[in-house]
Amino acid sequence: MKVSIVMGSISDKEIGNKVIKILEKFGVDYEIRVISAHRSPHLAAQFAENAESNGTEVIIAIAGKAAHLAGVIAGITPLPVIGIPAKSSTMDGLDSLLSVVQMPKGVPVATVAIDGGENAGLLAVQILSVKYPYLREKFKEYKKEMEEEVIKMNDELKN
Repeated sequence: MKVSIVMGSISDKEIGNKVIKILEKFGVDYEIRVISAHRSPHLAAQFAENAESNGTEVIIAIAGKAAHLAGVIAGITPLPVIGIPAKSSTMDGLDSLLSVVQMPKGVPVATVAIDGGENAGLLAVQILSVKYPYLREKFKEYKKEMEEEVIKMNDELKN
């Protein structure tokens, strides 16, 4: 199983690192690369056309400003695409969010929060868990760990 992480710019690497941290926690293979929907549209199309045959099962696309990367890829590939809108210097990332989430009928992109690398990684794991049951079990353990952290915080407040 493999998740492909594509970034519109190397400046999105910090968000990509958050995705990678989650995928590594769950033992999911990944690749990461820079592909711009605007500066390298032929590369974006080539990537999307070949992703499935290259073993990719889920694509995570990170982009800011006119964040069309996830939509361009989703328009070509049959694979699930998760978009991460990146906070930009203009409009505080709202422009990115709207570019990723406002997809036309027939071209779905699952969208997480602005700079939401962790949730994109977790959503990819959940998608993969449909095919790989051991990931579902690991995800249940992850949720239990989160609950235990909250309980521990409450116990610390009592002391």
